[in-house]
Amino acid sequence: MKSNKILNIIITLVAVVGGILFVRVLMQDEQAIKDNVDDLQNTVVSPIISYSFWLFIATVVTAIVLSLWSIIKNPENLKKTLGGLGVLAVILAIAYFLSDTAAVYDANGLSILEGGEEGSSTNKWVGTGIWYSTILLIIAGTFFVIDLVKGLIKS
Repeated sequence: MKSNKILNIIITLVAVVGGILFVRVLMQDEQAIKDNVDDLQNTVVSPIISYSFWLFIATVVTAIVLSLWSIIKNPENLKKTLGGLGVLAVILAIAYFLSDTAAVYDANGLSILEGGEEGSSTNKWVGTGIWYSTILLIIAGTFFVIDLVKGLIKS
């Protein structure tokens, strides 16, 4: 019960600080913020951006630490996690072999973009990311349709 109270206090503090920073931005004139880079943006906009950045970092670190703590406390979860990571690694390997290193041309198709030369490792990894996302989309879509059909059959 005590930890729940502490968590509520932390959530309230985070919300109040974020709200105050947001209201400070809303109180300023939009055009003045755009025009006055040195003074107004640095004193009003920069704090909310920095606050958001550090809040994001804290959230990511907390999520990772709690996930690792959960895995350590329950070794059966470790087996499931490693199995899932293994499957994702296999899909990544498949996506890597499906991708190519062809040259990347501009929108007109006339010249090769800087860094997009044929054989570039950047092209290979961008292609891998596209294939990886596509494969995961197909798998997720398949399971979604199967679940939908099961739901329709049960009704």
